[in-house]
Amino acid sequence: MKASVFIATSLDGFIARQDGALDWLPADGGEPHGYDEFMATVDALVIGRKTLDTVLGFDAWPYGTKPVVVLSTSLSELTVPDGAVCEVMAGTPREIVTRLTQRGMKHLYIDGGLTIQCFLEAGLIQRLIITRIPVLLGTGIPLFGPLSHDIRMKHVTTRSYPSGMVQSEYLIVAS
Repeated sequence: MKASVFIATSLDGFIARQDGALDWLPADGGEPHGYDEFMATVDALVIGRKTLDTVLGFDAWPYGTKPVVVLSTSLSELTVPDGAVCEVMAGTPREIVTRLTQRGMKHLYIDGGLTIQCFLEAGLIQRLIITRIPVLLGTGIPLFGPLSHDIRMKHVTTRSYPSGMVQSEYLIVAS
């Protein structure tokens, strides 16, 4: 199973404001920067409940009919827009990956701060694509958190865009 992250951060490393707001991101996602091409390669998304709550506040469901697994130990059912393919799942990151692998999934998109942190800590993410937006927030929800060990990465490429966005791609180096 391959698991990847494709996410935006402020220059100071935050993925959202303290309250989860994303109002600092470019309108309509900014100029094309590979997101659609990336989405075409994934079989399903794995997100946390807070990320789902944020996404439900968008004008439109951004994932089409791509399956979305929402991690939660307290939710038993979901209320999502018509056409959205979502389910709730609980378990460790390794248990989630095992279940989805058994269903034939080959590439997962991991999204949401805590979810990304837990999957990184478990050694289950192989690729990170991080797009830095030219804004400083000063405070917010960080992309990365405490780790029990170092996670080494190999830089693959960095691209810059006319808007000032800078996107870097990394592969996790197996330890």
